[in-house]
This record gives sequence, structure tokens and C-alpha cells, in this order.
Amino acid sequence: MNAERQEFESARGGVPPDEPEVAERGTPVVDHAESHAGEPVGERVKLYGDREEKARPLNVLGRRMRKTDGLEKSTGRARYTDDLVLPGMLHAKILRSPHPHARIVSIDASAALALPGVAAVVTGAEMPIPFGIIVWTPDENALATDKARYIGDAVAAVAAVDEDTANRAVELIRVEYEVLEAILDPFEAARRTDVQIHEAKKAGHNGNISKIVKLDFGEVEQGLAESDVVIEGEYFFEGTTHTPIEPHCAVGMWEQGGAPDGRLTVWSSTQVPHYLHRELARVLELDPAKVRVVQPHVGGGFGGKSEPFDLEFCVAKLAMKTGRPVKILYTREEVFYAHRGRHPFHMTYRVGATADGKLTAVDAKTLLDGGAYSSFGLVTTYYSGQLLAAPYEIPAYRFNSTRVFTNKPACGPKRGHGSVQPRFAFEVTLDKLAERLNIDPIELRRRNFMGSFRRTVNELRVTSNGFMECLDAVERASGWKERRGKLGYGRGLGVAGSCYISGTNYPIYPNRMPQSAVQLQVDRSGRVAVFSGASDIGQGSTSLVAYIVCEELGVPLDYVRVLPSDTDFTPVDLGAYSSRVTFMLGNACVDAARKLKAMVQDAVGAEWGIPANRVLLAGGRAMDGQDTGRNISIVEAFNLAEARHGTLGSVGSYNTPRDVHGEYRGGTIGASPAYSFTAHVAEVEVDAETGFVEVKNIWVAHDCGRALNPQIVEGQMEGSAYMGFAEALMEQHIFKDADHGRAGLHNAPSLLDYRIPTSLDTPELRSLIVESIDPEGPYGAKEAGEGPLHPSIPAIANAIFDAVGVRMDSLPFSPPRMWRALRDKAAAQAEPERIAAD
Repeated sequence: MNAERQEFESARGGVPPDEPEVAERGTPVVDHAESHAGEPVGERVKLYGDREEKARPLNVLGRRMRKTDGLEKSTGRARYTDDLVLPGMLHAKILRSPHPHARIVSIDASAALALPGVAAVVTGAEMPIPFGIIVWTPDENALATDKARYIGDAVAAVAAVDEDTANRAVELIRVEYEVLEAILDPFEAARRTDVQIHEAKKAGHNGNISKIVKLDFGEVEQGLAESDVVIEGEYFFEGTTHTPIEPHCAVGMWEQGGAPDGRLTVWSSTQVPHYLHRELARVLELDPAKVRVVQPHVGGGFGGKSEPFDLEFCVAKLAMKTGRPVKILYTREEVFYAHRGRHPFHMTYRVGATADGKLTAVDAKTLLDGGAYSSFGLVTTYYSGQLLAAPYEIPAYRFNSTRVFTNKPACGPKRGHGSVQPRFAFEVTLDKLAERLNIDPIELRRRNFMGSFRRTVNELRVTSNGFMECLDAVERASGWKERRGKLGYGRGLGVAGSCYISGTNYPIYPNRMPQSAVQLQVDRSGRVAVFSGASDIGQGSTSLVAYIVCEELGVPLDYVRVLPSDTDFTPVDLGAYSSRVTFMLGNACVDAARKLKAMVQDAVGAEWGIPANRVLLAGGRAMDGQDTGRNISIVEAFNLAEARHGTLGSVGSYNTPRDVHGEYRGGTIGASPAYSFTAHVAEVEVDAETGFVEVKNIWVAHDCGRALNPQIVEGQMEGSAYMGFAEALMEQHIFKDADHGRAGLHNAPSLLDYRIPTSLDTPELRSLIVESIDPEGPYGAKEAGEGPLHPSIPAIANAIFDAVGVRMDSLPFSPPRMWRALRDKAAAQAEPERIAAD
């Protein structure tokens, strides 16, 4: 057992004396799961690294189960925010700036207010308090107060009897602008001091700088100098957006109810009800106890609904002004302008290695194009470097990341927030190292594996680590050894790996309170209600807590009611971001369920005159573990418990350990209680005539700890790989410059023009689950929602090289870009021949 594992086990109470030590890399057990039809549907590699959870048999979890809301959604009975219709409801629209950068001189809404059917107009002057999801960078207003900073920035909002009237009223609002020079290029933004998108924080500082992070671990220059080979490269990741099916929507209702200051309720398709609740109260200067946020079903988010938006403040303020409910539904074009999608990254990497392929040092420099506002930018800037330090052993590492403001929509979190872009650059660089050293790319990654129960070079604590098994799985499934480099010109295989967090160790605002909590309530009928503040945005968190209740209390799935995401009734959960929900909500639910279970076991044991720990709850019954013929229904067991303990209920919560990060400024950002690990092999076919790249297959092996529902895990793996594939080949969230039309105007703000793959474009996605049974996760589980995306893009890039010998260092790998790269390669090869001929 290594020193890090000994330290970890000591903190948890030590290795149980009656069990042998488990090796760092457990013996994998390959499980070919079967569908109901008996056909193999996937492979699961199990690494039993945690003795307690291995010894405990599971009755419900680990099996393929239906989602509790699946029928509701598939039959159209699920109600989304736009489905809400309240009596007397008004419809509102937002006036948006036509200029990328302009000072607001005056706003005249008199003509709009005179239009029949218009109930109210609101402007930024009525909501002057700035907001921001990160408490240290509140630089947005619900409606612009002084300047508009991108085309589409919100300036005013109108509530009217219907959408058509609201749209006509918006056109009648007269805004006088003083047009300012716009900066669209991040390099120019970093350099210019004469044009300031925001006021400089300090005298002499550039107001276009959002955040600078410089962190240095070990002797990087010495490591590079002593390397046998150093690869240098420049990489570019184009900005992309989320494209959820459901646009942003919010409904606000103000109830006077006899109280002098009333009560506000906002329904929103948000991913973060708790943070929205906080910001509504602060910006509107309301008592938080009189603000309620309800999250109906959400039709996709992928990070794009992870913070408050202008529409939520506007429906609230307009409802307060009119006394009537108000709804705003974004148009699809507005979704593109509001997007908060993936940052464009300009990356320069230097990576050194020894002759036998062991990494020596990594030096990374990154410029992030953040758009007009901070959003999650402070965190993104740290993530651009902090999350690169695993799963490989890196002796020395330095990163210098600068995020700048530009006059484009703000960028924020998209699936795999902040770490997808650097993972692309780094994994392509690793392949370049493998080529230079004539080492198989999978073997190079094996040689640099960091192991489990270790600290990374930047002091992040890693627990279980199934990355080697992920590599083994994709190597085997893809026929890598037999096929790579042997498929003929135009066809190739590529590999990449990655890691990702299972929730952040540090909440968005500093506090020591739980990050997730659950409340359980038991009815005498046997029904169990789960009050959860977590946000189910399609990933299945509502189903998760139902499964856990069934596992611990032995009730049928139909007996569980999950009541989620209503700040008036549910405990605080911080939201659906950073792959935190399964891990943190799951642990909170286990805590609550086991407290309730102990009361039931105690009551039944007392009734039967046996120790409480002999009472088992499973299959809708309570039974004597030593004589299962002695049993009663779970309803009877609950009634015995209520008679003995009073009304049955419990609460559970989860907060992260405090020893998972380094003690340096920014050390908490990127720290997580557990990390998932992924490896992909992609197979591509490149048409040299047209530059068209077709991805044939992607094999996805993901270490998710324990797969609590393999079917949902596989869905997350495939969804992630699909999104990475889309970004690799198609997606571009770009804007016109002065030479190509109206500067700052979105190039394609519609689902017709912004290309994402259809079912006909999508490759075969093959999910290979690796289970490392993490000691920190609920039943050993880790995340599966974002980590599986990261290797898709570099695996495709590396496969293109295997196919045609061309390195693609800029995204996307579109036909024109691919065709030009092939043409340039041909020209470069022809040049020596031409010179020789001359």
C-alpha cells in the first residue's frame, strides 16, 4: 500500500483488520451486460478497490432500471416552464442592443406604453444592483444601465397582453446610443488600453482583462532542458454553444396577499434554483424568505442554464409592477446570444519527455475569449490549467491563463467546463510525442499513468483511478493492436484519455454549510416522499434518489415520490453543474435513508426480540436475516417504527472533505472529492478529395466508480461522446467582423445554420463501463455526465493523423479546413521535389 493510500485509509479509520489489503490496481472482472432481449449491450469492467462496498450486496442499484420520469416525458405529460399558463398572465419581450459596444444616452418608452395592451415597461435604472454567479465578479445588470457590451445585450423589457403586442411595443422604444469602438479579437482586447469594455479595477490596469492565473509546480524549465524531446505546438478551440431543445423560459408571479411587501414566485428552466433565488432577492432587494423559485422539468441545459439570466429578473420586476403573472420565452436567436457556451481558447503548449516516453515537464499558455461579462470566467480560467494534471504523472507543470473581455456574448460553462479545450491540445501533443519517439500512443499513456490514491503535481487528491482499465478496454474493443496504421490511406484510429471532477470541493460562494441535502418523509401507507433541491436536467438525479430509497428501505419503486427543486419546500442543493449531483446528492440521500432505516430496524427488532442489525429491508418486506421466513410487509414495519419513534422522517446532507487540495491561492478550484477517468478510441474515414471527415466509431471507456444504473450511465457516456464529436467536426459559435458584414453580429443564430449532427451523422458509440468503486462516492459511484466528453475531440484529431498524416490543431475539423490542411501537406511534400528538379 503506497504512502498516499495509507494516509487516506488512516483518515477513514484504517484498513479493516479482518480483510486483506487490496492492490492499487484491482483485478478487473469483465461483465458483458445483457439487454432484456438477451443481446449484449455493453461491457463493464469492475475494479473492487473498496472492501466495505464490495462486501455489501445490492438489491436494486447496479441494475438497468427505468427512469422515474421517463413515461411522463415520453408521453408528453411532463410540464415544462413554457407549459405554465396562469390566470391573467402577461407576455413580455426584451429589447436588445443592435450595437456590440455603445453607451446608453437615453431611453424613451412613452410610445410603447401608449400602445393598447401594454401593461408595463422596465429599464435598467429600476434594477441597478449588478449580479454575477461568482460573488467576486458581479459585473452584469438585469438590463443594461450604462453600456451595451454586445449585440443582443438586454436594454429594456415590455409586458403586454400577448407576444405580438409585446413585440410591437419593443419596436416603439426609442434608445439613443453613443456608438463605441468594438473589440472582437481577444489578442487586441489584451493589448488595447484606449478602449475599455469594463472599467479597470485598478488605475493603470487594462479593463479588458477578466482574470489572470499563473501557477507553477516544480522546475519546468529544468525539466524541459533535460528532456530528450520537447514538442511545441499552438492550438485553437473555436467557441461552441449548448443547443438544448428547450429555450430559456421564466414565469414570475407577485402575490400581495395582505402583506405590505408581498411574495415573489419565479418558475424557471434553470439549472441552479438556489443561486437564482439568492440573486433575485439581492437584485430586487427582497427578503429571501419571501422569494420562491420553482424548477419545472428542464428540456436540456448542458451548462447553458447554470446562472441567472435577464429574463428571470425581468419577469419578476414586471410582475411586481403590474400585479399580474408575466412570462418570457426566449426565441431561438435569443438563446444563441444569451448562450454562455464554451470559450474560444488560444493555447500554446511545450511538453517534454525522456527517450522512453516518460513526461518531464509541461508548460501551457492560454488566452481565453470570455465575451462581454465574467459569468463563470474566474473558475474557467483556473480550470484551463488545474484539471490537466491527471491521469498522467507530470513531474513539473506550469500554466499561464488569461481571460479577456470582448464585445461578444459572454462565455461560461458548457459540458466539461474549462477543461475540454486544454485536454484537446494536450492529448494531441502526447500523440506527437509518441510519433517522435516511435512509441505506441496507448503505451505512451500507460507509461505515464499516475496511479490511484495519489496527489497530482498541483496537489489535488485522487482516490480510485480506473484509467488503465479504460485504456485496456478501448484497446481491446477497437482492435487497436491489429488495426491501427493498417487500415489504408484515408482511414485511421486515434486514442485519447482524460479525467474530470465529481463535483467541486468549494461552493460558488464561501460557506461551511452542506452542498447537498435531502429530506425523507414516510406515510403510513408505505409511501416515501423525497424532498430534494437538486436539479434534474435530464441526467436522472430524480430517479437516483428514488433508487437509493428503494435500496435502503426496501420499498417498491412505485412507492417513492420525489418532490424536487422548489425553494419553499426542499433543502438547499447548489444545482446541476460540475458533475456534482450523483456524487453529492447521492451521499446526502444515503445519509437520510440510513437514518430512517435504523429506526425501522430498531422497531422491528424490538418487536421480534432480535438485534436491529439482523433486520433486513428488501423487496417490499422486513425480514429476519437469519430466518427469512419470518417477515412482514414494509408497511407493517413502517407502522411499528412510527409507533415506537413518532412521525417518521429524516434528513441527510453532504459536504466535501477539506483535505483534497493544496494550500495555495486557487488550490480549491479544480479540487474534488473524487475524479472520473475516460479513454476513447475513434475511427475515422477522410475523403482527400473533399476534406470531409466521417467518424465511423467511437469506443468510450469510462471509470464512473460504480454504475448505479448502467443504462443511464451508458446514456451519459454516449451523450458526452456525441457532443464532443459534434464540436470536433461541426460546431462554431462565431461572429462577423468588420470585414465580413456587421461587426459582432452572430454568424448563424438558428438551428438551421448552426450545425449539430443529426442521427444520420452520428457514429456508432460503444460504451464500456469501468467500475473502480470509489471510497468517497455513494456505493462507490463517481460522475458520468461530463468526463466522457473530453477525449472525443483529440481522439478524432489523432485518428485523422493516422488516416492521412495531417495534424489538425485547430477546431473544428470541417471540410474546408481539412481540405486546406491536405493541400498544404501536398504542397510541402512537392516543394523539395521541385527544388531538386530545378
